[in-house]
Amino acid sequence: MPTTTRRKRKPAAELPTIPKELIDQFVQGPMSAEAVQAASMAFKKALIERAMGAELSHHLGYAPGAAKPEGGGNQRNGTSGKTVQTEDGPLRLEVPRDRDGSFEPLLIPKHERRFTGFDDKIIAMYARGMTVREIQGFLAEQYGTEVSPDFISTVTDAVMAEVAAWQARPLEPMYPVVFFDALRVKIREDAVVRNKAIYLALAILPDGTRDILGLWIENTEGAKFWLKVFNDLRTRGVADILIAVTDGLKGIGEALGAAFPSTTLQTCIVHLIRNSLELASWKERKLLAAALKPVYTAPSAEAAEAALDEFERAPWGQRFPTVAASWRRAWDRVIPFFAYPPDVRRLIYTTNAIESLHSRLRKIIKTRGHFPSDDAATKLIWLALRNITEHRAQAVREWRAAMNQFAIAYGDRFTRPGV
Repeated sequence: MPTTTRRKRKPAAELPTIPKELIDQFVQGPMSAEAVQAASMAFKKALIERAMGAELSHHLGYAPGAAKPEGGGNQRNGTSGKTVQTEDGPLRLEVPRDRDGSFEPLLIPKHERRFTGFDDKIIAMYARGMTVREIQGFLAEQYGTEVSPDFISTVTDAVMAEVAAWQARPLEPMYPVVFFDALRVKIREDAVVRNKAIYLALAILPDGTRDILGLWIENTEGAKFWLKVFNDLRTRGVADILIAVTDGLKGIGEALGAAFPSTTLQTCIVHLIRNSLELASWKERKLLAAALKPVYTAPSAEAAEAALDEFERAPWGQRFPTVAASWRRAWDRVIPFFAYPPDVRRLIYTTNAIESLHSRLRKIIKTRGHFPSDDAATKLIWLALRNITEHRAQAVREWRAAMNQFAIAYGDRFTRPGV
């Protein structure tokens, strides 16, 4: 599942030694790449058929050539041909049968046309942004396997059960910091392609690791939508969020106050700076940023307000009056920032942690003009998140110092969550 909580590295599995005599049955003299592939498929075929034969022996209660158990009327009844898709292409197998038709192989169940591992390849390609048509072409070119779009959709749709389980999984009782942000995508709805937002919640856990709490799709944001999100988090076990960091998402303050009244809502300082610099030309932006720096680097809220007053009276403030006005409109969600020491400020200064996820997601979904449904978008985003976050289990840098500050500032809310 898409989570960045710490994982222990699994030890490498020890592979069994294959007897030389067995290899000699398939390999004789110098071989070309095609001959190696053919020998590999022949070995796989023999191995699978032998395994299914052993399954049938277990089912019947006696081995081939051995005496049947007393009272056992069932017996072997030849084989039936079946072609399955494998990682290396189609493979023709002879599946053993029994007389009364009660044998159901576990290795390759009845009616199953894919061998374990083939589905994983399709899902991996889909998660990396390949379209159904691209996956079709790749499988045909690399494995000589023709598969239909419905086949690929069926394979990838199988992950929706995992998505539902992940979206409903229990969560921690308390999160020190949660970042909320939106990613815009095009999704077909009622025969019309609409712009929708996929909202993500990226949390920092008490041990400093990160976890994506969930993803939600909505046409428009507002207090009603955010209340649904926060109630979802509460239902899954979240009792407290110390600091929520956002980029001026509409309605989030009202909903947060209703669901988590003790949570501090912090506006992303970097977004405020970016929005301010957009009003200036490229040549002026560096100078404008320098003029604003005393505001967001002030040691206290009072000093920050004095610095904003000074900026407003100075030449840059006179030239861009809307800059100071935009900071004042967001001021009640800016000043919480100044109550924290530098170790905590560095954590809540920006939503870049979640924006970097969005940047990587955009690279994956850019090949699609639009998604056919909300489920299709959810499926790809979840698979992509699983790949992206798989190798990012490390804790936030310098978390130890920030953790101590949280323990001092929030006391039992941080040290004894849920009590």
